Amino acid sequence: MAEVDVAVVGAGFAGLTVARALRDAGRSVCVLEARDRVGGRTDTTTVGGTTVDLGGQWVGPGQDRLYALADELGVETVAQFEEGDLVLLRGAGPEQLADMVDAFSDDAIGAYLTAIGELEALAENVDVEEPWASPAAEELDSITMASWMRDHMPDAGGRDLLELGIEAVFATEPANLSVLHLAFYCASSGGWARLTDTDGGAQQDRFVGGVRPLAEALAAQLGDDVVLGAPVRRIDHGDDGVTIHHDAGSLRARRAAVALPPTLAGRLDYRPALPAWRDQLTQRLPGGSVIKFHVVYESPWWRAEGLSGQVFVVGGRIDVTFDCSPPDSSNGVITGFFEGVQAIAAADLGEEGRRDHVVGVLADALGQRAHDWVDYVDRDWSEEEFTRGCYGAHMPPGAWTQLGYGLRRPVGALHWAGTETARQWMGYIEGAIESGERAAAEIDAALG
Repeated sequence: MAEVDVAVVGAGFAGLTVARALRDAGRSVCVLEARDRVGGRTDTTTVGGTTVDLGGQWVGPGQDRLYALADELGVETVAQFEEGDLVLLRGAGPEQLADMVDAFSDDAIGAYLTAIGELEALAENVDVEEPWASPAAEELDSITMASWMRDHMPDAGGRDLLELGIEAVFATEPANLSVLHLAFYCASSGGWARLTDTDGGAQQDRFVGGVRPLAEALAAQLGDDVVLGAPVRRIDHGDDGVTIHHDAGSLRARRAAVALPPTLAGRLDYRPALPAWRDQLTQRLPGGSVIKFHVVYESPWWRAEGLSGQVFVVGGRIDVTFDCSPPDSSNGVITGFFEGVQAIAAADLGEEGRRDHVVGVLADALGQRAHDWVDYVDRDWSEEEFTRGCYGAHMPPGAWTQLGYGLRRPVGALHWAGTETARQWMGYIEGAIESGERAAAEIDAALG
């Protein structure tokens, strides 16, 4: 049986960060990854002759760790394309607009901005280290965002606009998360605009060649200390360390970092069983529902027609699309999402059915040339055996204040990493890296 100082379960950005930091500190490590690739909830592939990201792909202001990692590893970024008009679909045909604010009445925009101001005021009092201990935490954690919107936003148009944003950020409906959770997201990222905007927000830049080169470069630094195709099934843990049983064998370690989405971490067989508070926590952290798609064309033809490729759909199966064509415009790529309840429903359509629906929406919004597609690909992250939901987990009412203290709390020799444990940018690659740094420091200190 192999023996190391630290075993890491999961080779996403959190797990790879833990391992690299600990090895730099002189510790021996081994990373066990269930998939045949690294990168976790990111994945890059080639379709229709161009590179696309099937998972996380954007980076923006405030995500300093991710920018620094890309700079270190020599991976360049390119600004997300947004020149030209966007198109809004809501009932009676397409509306071509210079800005999303033009789509709504002054009353709706006013209601939306007022609501965002109120939410950001709440966020100013949220402690990102201990959200459950924030002023008024129990009250905010007892209210769903849907209830809050009904009480604070009488204008239906304003509610529609905020709901679009919530679905885009959390991949679930406002009824499924608490006000405290949304306020925490604002506090940990620098505000609602940071979460939702392109220029100046989390969707500002993309990585040339996709995200995979970042993850693979990190893994290459660890060499044979990363083992692929090794799903962990059982973890024996006690005062003398841990023994991890996986499909390729067993591994003995003094400490372990479990860097998995909470719903997956909770499904491992722990012996002895984890404390009730930890088990209850993972039961209350569902992942969002996302199907991300890419439609590839011979060229970004919509640009010549003055369109940005951004399509917003109110009340439809998909919410938003972006122009994610390669920097040299050698192909045209429209990228978008089925999110939340619409992603759950779209799973039954199958890939061909989803493709036909997406192309039909694009034809309505951008024109009939949308039918002349070259290729299509999508990824249902809820169907992924070793993911079971994206972009990250969300906190329903009561979870933060009753059990949130257990997110980062070690259980003996077991430590927890992953973007859901981040104090900054939870749910993003940036958050995964931050969580890895924090877990590595904890483990290094515990090893003495």
